[in-house]
Amino acid sequence: MELFTPEFGLIFWMFVAFACLYFILAKWAWPFIIKSIEERAELIDKGVAYAQEAKSQLDNAKAEADKIIAEAHSEQADILREAAKMRNELIEKARGEAADEAKKVSQAAQVSLEQSRKEAEKQLRSEVGELALQIAEKVIRRNIASDDAQRALVDQYLSEVETKN
Repeated sequence: MELFTPEFGLIFWMFVAFACLYFILAKWAWPFIIKSIEERAELIDKGVAYAQEAKSQLDNAKAEADKIIAEAHSEQADILREAAKMRNELIEKARGEAADEAKKVSQAAQVSLEQSRKEAEKQLRSEVGELALQIAEKVIRRNIASDDAQRALVDQYLSEVETKN
């Protein structure tokens, strides 16, 4: 058991070495170590403050981005409403122009039909007048004495006129 029981001299010199080491460490090393630890703690505190500031700036930036996105959505909705309004106005304008054009075409067609009808009436009157003259001429030439003969002649000419038309 001698290995486990140290002698008094060994304990004394170990104590002296420990006291010297403690004195040296307390004089020069501990202030440096404590100063380094305090600097490190200060650096960590600055880092935490910087991180908190960065987080608040990020939150502000995110809120501002959300605000800008909301404004963009609102502006997009306004633009879409304006485009729909313009589209409806253009459609109504085109419909109005088409209705005006259709009215003009219809009026032109009515005028054309009226002119055609007048020409047809004029031509019909001309032909009827010509036929009446031909009938009168033939009647006079024949100088028919009886009524039955005159009726037969008029019927014959009328059937001729119907076959021509």
